[in-house]
Amino acid sequence: MKLEYFNPTGSYKDRMAKSIIEEAERRGDLKPGMTVVEASGGSTGSSLAFICAVKGYHFIVASSNAFAMEKLRTMRSFGATVDLIHSPSGEISADLIPSMIRHAQEVSNRSDCYYSDQFNNRDALIGYEEIGHELVKQFPDGIDAFCGAVGVAGMTMGVARILKSRSATVRIVVLEPASSPVISKGWAGTHHVEGIGVGFVPPLLNQDLYDEARSIPEEEARAMCHQLAREEGLLVGTSTGLNVTAAIRLAKELGQGKTVVTVASDTGLKYMNGKLFADA
Repeated sequence: MKLEYFNPTGSYKDRMAKSIIEEAERRGDLKPGMTVVEASGGSTGSSLAFICAVKGYHFIVASSNAFAMEKLRTMRSFGATVDLIHSPSGEISADLIPSMIRHAQEVSNRSDCYYSDQFNNRDALIGYEEIGHELVKQFPDGIDAFCGAVGVAGMTMGVARILKSRSATVRIVVLEPASSPVISKGWAGTHHVEGIGVGFVPPLLNQDLYDEARSIPEEEARAMCHQLAREEGLLVGTSTGLNVTAAIRLAKELGQGKTVVTVASDTGLKYMNGKLFADA
């Protein structure tokens, strides 16, 4: 498991935030004095807020009470304006993310705004491909399978693009919560795995770059988070628990001598005020 929580804000989203902002600057779409706008549950928002703070841009993010308080506070700490879209249940429903996106689009209609549009912005893939390049170096004998949970799908697609270009036989498996299996079964439901299961098939998801979609029960992912903390000393969020649960299943299916890789999406320190570790 590649530990992506060593990035500055504690998740792999820092990679895409940097490439999205710097590519927009390079093209001239983003200029000094402009405001960056995005819809985010918190990890992308935290990463963009961090990059914008460094580069001197104001940042407005549409988020929700359904996401971890730590993430909302992180965005505000970096100077972001956080517009909250209320979730009555406190969970991620099928309409929540689309509602956040609509709000961000409305805000970004001003001429001084740049809408970073993480769900459609292919600049994100440039940052995520770095993970793929690093994995190629870190596993010189090759990787048999890679799996990752899908939200925007940038990470899995960026990594898949590199791994597939190096090996025709590597197996790429995309993952989602069993209670909202949009990709694998075609219907959206309610869940509480932050950062994934956005309620629709993300535009960046390329069917040519993955071999299979699997859904993993949220309860198993949460149990894996506790097991990883107590047995491996790895403090991670629920999407990482889902990744590891799937990776272990894949390893058992492929058998001895095979290499299965996944990522730790972020640190469990982002979830200490929520339910994930409440009974730890």
